[in-house]
Amino acid sequence: MSISIASASELCVSYSSQVVLDGATLAIHENERTGLVGRNGCGKSTFLKIIAQVEEPDSGEYSVKRGLRVGYLPQDFELEEDATVMDSVLTGAQDVMDMITEYDNTPPESNKSAELMDVISHLDGWNLESRAQSLLTNLHAPDADRVISTLSGGEKRRVALCRALLGQPELLILDEPTNHLDTGSIEWLEVFLSRYTGSCLFVTHDRYFLDRISTRIVEISGGKCVSYEGNYTDYMLTRAERMQQEAVNEHKRQRFLKKELEWVRRRPSARRTKSRDRMDKYFEVADQEAPEEELDIDLIIPPAPKLSNRVVECENISYSIGNRTLFKNLDFKLEGGERVGVVGKNGMGKSTLLKTILGELEPATGKVMIGARADINFVDQGRLILDDQKSIFEEVGEGSEHVKLGEETLGLRQYLKRFLFDDDRINTKIELLSGGECSRVLLAKILKRGGNVLVLDEPTNDLDLNTLRLLEEALVNFAGSVLVVSHDRYFLNRVCTGILAFEDNGDLHYQPGSYDYYLEKKSERDKKNALTEAAFKTVKIAPVKEVKKTGRKLKWKEERELETIEEDILTAEEDVAAKEAVLTHPNFYNEHPNDWQQYEEQLNESKEKVTGLYSRWEELEKIKAEAG
Repeated sequence: MSISIASASELCVSYSSQVVLDGATLAIHENERTGLVGRNGCGKSTFLKIIAQVEEPDSGEYSVKRGLRVGYLPQDFELEEDATVMDSVLTGAQDVMDMITEYDNTPPESNKSAELMDVISHLDGWNLESRAQSLLTNLHAPDADRVISTLSGGEKRRVALCRALLGQPELLILDEPTNHLDTGSIEWLEVFLSRYTGSCLFVTHDRYFLDRISTRIVEISGGKCVSYEGNYTDYMLTRAERMQQEAVNEHKRQRFLKKELEWVRRRPSARRTKSRDRMDKYFEVADQEAPEEELDIDLIIPPAPKLSNRVVECENISYSIGNRTLFKNLDFKLEGGERVGVVGKNGMGKSTLLKTILGELEPATGKVMIGARADINFVDQGRLILDDQKSIFEEVGEGSEHVKLGEETLGLRQYLKRFLFDDDRINTKIELLSGGECSRVLLAKILKRGGNVLVLDEPTNDLDLNTLRLLEEALVNFAGSVLVVSHDRYFLNRVCTGILAFEDNGDLHYQPGSYDYYLEKKSERDKKNALTEAAFKTVKIAPVKEVKKTGRKLKWKEERELETIEEDILTAEEDVAAKEAVLTHPNFYNEHPNDWQQYEEQLNESKEKVTGLYSRWEELEKIKAEAG
C-alpha cells in the first residue's frame, strides 16, 4: 500500500439549508491520480478547497504530511492584473524563487549556501524559466511578455494552469483543468500528468481525460466519498454492478418486509419469545435506509419547427482581423438534421465563424444565406449573464410562470424540476448556487427558447457528467440542425455527424462523420501530402550527376534498371511513410524513450534512398533521351 500524504475525515459543510458534505472521508496516497466526480452542486469544488487548505470544513479533520508542497488551480482564480504572463507563472514556484534569492545573498563558502544549492537542484529550480516557457508553449498560452490585464478569460485560465504545474508539487489539485484548452493542449496535458511523479486530485467533465489519466475515481454522493479503483471506464462498470446489487438487495428487503408485515398483522400469541425476536428483526430491517434514488435531469429541447431545404449556406466567405486571415473562401452548407462540430486551436477563429454565420459580423468576401424557416437559438461562449440577486424561478421565468414547449405548456416549477431543482431550491438566489448549478440554470433558460437551428459555443463547460450525457442524448434526438464549437472529444464523437476543422495550415476542412473519423482521415491526408511534398522536393532539388553527351545507348542492365526504378521509388516512399507514421504517433516517445534516435536515423536513411533513386532515374532518362 502506498503512503498516505493527506487525509480527510468526516468532513461536513453546509451552505444555508443545503448540506454539501456530510461525513466525507478520503485518504490521498503517493503517486495517485484521482478523478473526483459527482453531480453539479454535490461539493466537488468545496472538497478541493478544503484539500488545498483555502477553506475550513464546518466539522471534521484534514491533515497533511509535514512540509507537503501543494499546487492548486481553482475554478475562480486570481492573477495580478499588472504582472506579465511570465511573472505570473513563476509565482507558482515562489518558494523556489525565494530560495534562489536567499542563495544569491548567502556567502558561497557557508554551509547554508551548500544546503540551498542542494534543495534548489533537487527541485530543478535553476531551470524555472525554461520550464515556464515550455508550459506556455505546450498549453498555447499567451506570450510571456503579455500583461495579464490584456488577456481574455480563457487566456488567463491557461496562465493559471501553467502556474499550478510549474512548482512540480507533491500534491497537484486541479478544478476543471481542461476548460478553455484546445484538443492539442488537452492531449499534451494528458501526457504530462500520466508521467507526473506526484499525486494529482482533479475534477473534469472530459471523459477521455478521466479515462486516460485516472488511477482511481472518487464519487461524491450524498455528501460522502465513494472510491473506485481504476479509470473512468472501470468506475462506470463497477458502479453499475454496485447499483444493480443494491437494487436486488432492496427488492429482497421489500419482499421480506411485506411478508413479515402480514405476519405482524396476524399478531400471533404463541411462542412469545420467538415472536419478539421476529418482531425485532422486522423493525431492524424496516429501519434500514433504501438506496438513495438517483434523479436525472429530464433535459428538454423544444420540438423543432420544420426546416426548409436551405438551412445555412456560406458561399466564398472570408474574414480577417488586421493583417491576419482567420478563414478564406469558405464554402459550407448546414443541412437539415445535421450536427456539425467546429474544432481547432484557440484563437483560430471558431467563435468568429459562428458570429459571421449569424450576421453579427460582416464577411470580407462572400455571403451567408439563412433559410426562410430557420429559427436560430444561439448560445455564445459567455452565455448569459445571470443576476445574482434573482432567484432561480425569477431568472428562468423572466416574468412568466409557464414555459411553451411546442404544443405543450408546462408550469415553470414543473419545468425546473426536470433540471433537478426541487421546490426548496427553486427560490434560492443565484449568488448562492454552485458553478454547476448555475450551468443548469443557464441551460434551462436557454433551451426553453426553442428554435430549429441550435448554434452552441462551448456548451459543455462546467456541466457534470450526468448532465453532459443527457445533453448529448437530447441533441442526438433533436430533429433540427446543430452547429457546435467544442473541445470535448467524447461529446464530438457522440453527437456530431460532421466536423468542420480549423487546421494548422490555416485551411478549413469539412469531414462527414465523427471526430475520430476526422482524425483518421486527416492522418491519411497528412501522409499523402508528405509523400507528395517529398517527391516534389526530390525531383526539383536532388543533385543530378552531369552526364557527358556521348550519345551512347543504355546498356542492357541500365534498361532493366530503368524499367523497375519507378516501382523501386514507390516502395522506398512507402517505407518512408511507414517510418514517419511510427515517429509521429502520439505515444512514440513514451514507448521509445531510449532508442528514438535510432528510429530517426533509419528514417533519414530511407529518405536519402528515395533521393538517390530519383537522381538515378533522371540520369538514366537523360542517357536514353540523348541517345535519341
